[in-house]
Amino acid sequence: MVGAVALPSDFVEALRARVDLAAVIGKRVRLIRRGRDLLGLCPFHNEKTPSFTVFDDHYHCFGCGAHGSAFDFLMKMEGLSFPEAVERLASDVGMALPEPSPEAREAAERRRGLAEVVETAVRHFQRSLQLPEGQEARAYLQRRGVGDDLIERFRLGFAPAGRNGLREALAREGFDEPTMVAAGLLVAPDEGGRAPYDRFRGRVMFPIMDRRGRAVAFGGRILGHGEPKYLNSPETPLFHKGQMLYGLHLAAPAARQAGTLIVAEGYMDVIGLHRVGFAHALAPLGTALTPEQIGELWRVVPEPVVLFDPDAAGLRAAARAAERVLPILRAGLGLRFSFLSTDTGDDPDGVARRYAPQFLKSALSAALSLSDMLFWMETRGRPVRTPEDRAALEARLRRHVDCIGDVSLRSHMLWGLRERVRQAGRGPARGRGDRPDAGWRDKPPVLSAREAAANAGEADTVGSRREAILLAVLLVHPDVIDRVGERLGSVGFADPVLDALRQGILAAAAAGDALDSEGLQSHLRRCGFAASLARVLDGGLGAHAFFTRPGVVFETALAGWEETFAFYCRERMRHELNQHKQALADSPSVEAYEIFQALKAQADGHADGVAAIRTESEPTALKGSSES
Repeated sequence: MVGAVALPSDFVEALRARVDLAAVIGKRVRLIRRGRDLLGLCPFHNEKTPSFTVFDDHYHCFGCGAHGSAFDFLMKMEGLSFPEAVERLASDVGMALPEPSPEAREAAERRRGLAEVVETAVRHFQRSLQLPEGQEARAYLQRRGVGDDLIERFRLGFAPAGRNGLREALAREGFDEPTMVAAGLLVAPDEGGRAPYDRFRGRVMFPIMDRRGRAVAFGGRILGHGEPKYLNSPETPLFHKGQMLYGLHLAAPAARQAGTLIVAEGYMDVIGLHRVGFAHALAPLGTALTPEQIGELWRVVPEPVVLFDPDAAGLRAAARAAERVLPILRAGLGLRFSFLSTDTGDDPDGVARRYAPQFLKSALSAALSLSDMLFWMETRGRPVRTPEDRAALEARLRRHVDCIGDVSLRSHMLWGLRERVRQAGRGPARGRGDRPDAGWRDKPPVLSAREAAANAGEADTVGSRREAILLAVLLVHPDVIDRVGERLGSVGFADPVLDALRQGILAAAAAGDALDSEGLQSHLRRCGFAASLARVLDGGLGAHAFFTRPGVVFETALAGWEETFAFYCRERMRHELNQHKQALADSPSVEAYEIFQALKAQADGHADGVAAIRTESEPTALKGSSES
């Protein structure tokens, strides 16, 4: 195992020289040669114009700043550690890894033995859940809305109440007691002469996997009354609680489609979020994020969203996460914070069971930035009315900012927070987004279920539906792509899942293979878009947009796409116009007025174009979905 081997620098450099960087990246990114270099769409952020450049010895994105070697690319794209990236690349080019020392070989063998016994315990607990003795555990999971598919996905199990069931089962498989104890599966009594006994008894079992999906430890929830409610494995050579995240092996691939990670509080929150389509959810093994766990999150996405309850424990955990991220904060990286407010006081798992997914989407889209969170932490319950109040607030914020190691980032953060202090002294501003101090007392600003229901309707039924319709036409009628691909590539969708699918369709078309509808959809499923395809194609869009149905002639499908796209662009432009109108009202200036007038003229011209398209394409293709 390479992780147990010290990698000599000369070996790493020889491997770096042997690896064809363009070939490594070309498996994930379609590259086009421009002079001596290669260019493509950056895989680390959504962009319309290629700015991701591959040189002989490194890559660099001039859009988001992503930069590195072949090792960095694999670590970021696949969540590998550096030793794992070295092992992968060495295997690809046929280089043998350095021989480990006897000590390292012994440690690797010990870890391998522990991994085998933990994996065997996972299978034992899975079997126990399906036996008559697991009936109560199955009933508990059923009450929590956890079906067979989720039980299988998360490999859930049951530890019976007896003291020796697991010990005896593992002994039959040939494992000795010292190995079971070292893996954290048995407890060795302090008193000599007593036999070790099962650590987990009468609990629903949640296997904890490493980033590659290998079982390394367990969490167990007690059935009925008892303490502790949740019990984790102890620290072992395989398991370091402060460095691992529950569900990372499932969330990381999904995050590359969703564009973010959701950091929930516990096992059931993660499973509940997966149940309603948020497969990019994971959780720390405890309420507080550690710097090591934050680093793991950043290896997948630059700005994960922390989704905690707005209760005392959740607020404390969020505040600790904000404080812990500051010393390791770097430009382009951060955390955002989202809090749920419901009449029933549900945690994320309860919200997922009781409320429409759009509520969660709205709460996540309204997440606070790190600077917002710091500002709330130092203003809750404290009025900011006098110069003395503002000076005291600025001093408290300065103590946080001083923890930031990056000099440039520290300067920008301090400047932004000072501006917020001055705004707080002037009283609440008009817009929700411009009043960070208004109403932030005992709790940070949260989106209630009623607000989400009120705000989500139009975005869900019009904006997202139009985006889905635009993609459905291309999935069912791929020959339309040649006529509209350039325009589709010029916009980014508001829905991150649909935007990822949009990019996948364009990438498939750019590959040059002539695919029919079935071939295109099969290709996209192989690329990990199965859930997105089901959402688009099984969502009943044909009832609203008949031209998305199979069998419609090319001209009709194209006309329907054109009309939908025209209305979609009009709404985007109207939204942008309203934003500039608000900016002009908040900060009047000649420059802001000229920008607003130019946008207004552009919007008026676009509206005329929409009217012309609609006249030419009567009867209207989107009677039920393009009116707003």
